Amino acid sequence: MTKKKHEEEKDELIVDVEEVYSKTEDFINTNQNLIMGVVGGIIAIVVAFYAYNRVYLEPLEEEAHGQMFMAEQYFQKDSFDLALNGDGNYLGFIDVADEYGNTSAGNLAHYYAGICYLRNGEYETAIEELESYDAGGEMLGAVALGAIGDAYMQLGDTDAALNHYEKAIAYSENDFTTPVYLQKAGFAAEEAGNFDKAIDYYTQVKEKFPSTNEGRNAEKYIARAEANLN
Repeated sequence: MTKKKHEEEKDELIVDVEEVYSKTEDFINTNQNLIMGVVGGIIAIVVAFYAYNRVYLEPLEEEAHGQMFMAEQYFQKDSFDLALNGDGNYLGFIDVADEYGNTSAGNLAHYYAGICYLRNGEYETAIEELESYDAGGEMLGAVALGAIGDAYMQLGDTDAALNHYEKAIAYSENDFTTPVYLQKAGFAAEEAGNFDKAIDYYTQVKEKFPSTNEGRNAEKYIARAEANLN
């Protein structure tokens, strides 16, 4: 490339940049009010979001946890009716979920309420509450899905139970919940007469989680499923 040609291209580039800058400047000058309005709107949204969280949501969250404290104590003592309905001084999980539904405590109250209903034998209501719980990425989500599976097992719907045990298994693989729901999936598969699938679940427990209680018991369940298969 000749020096002259290089200089010509450089001049063209400078002209192009200047033209773009000039057009941008013209746009800003022409639409200054619009741009300021948009910027102001964004700032207002950020300030409103901050104020909502700091002034409204955080105190509400603290209040909800305070109300739910006694319900959690009753839950730990297996006093499920008091945990659900409250004791007259503090709310139960039902009212916490209803009155503080936009807080994390209100969301967690759905989980607790679902387990209470499950333990009380109210399986359909347990399913409704547990399905209302949003666990995000927490391990508790696997427990909630497994509990729905337990409720369906009690209702005699082994297909739905197995479906939820499989969801619990996939939700969060770990040494605590995964072997439990693999074993329960095996039980559900046996109940449905699908012994091949049951053997597969028990074998996964045996091979992946040998040091857990479920892993140590897997061999006898494999033998039982094989006996029924034959």
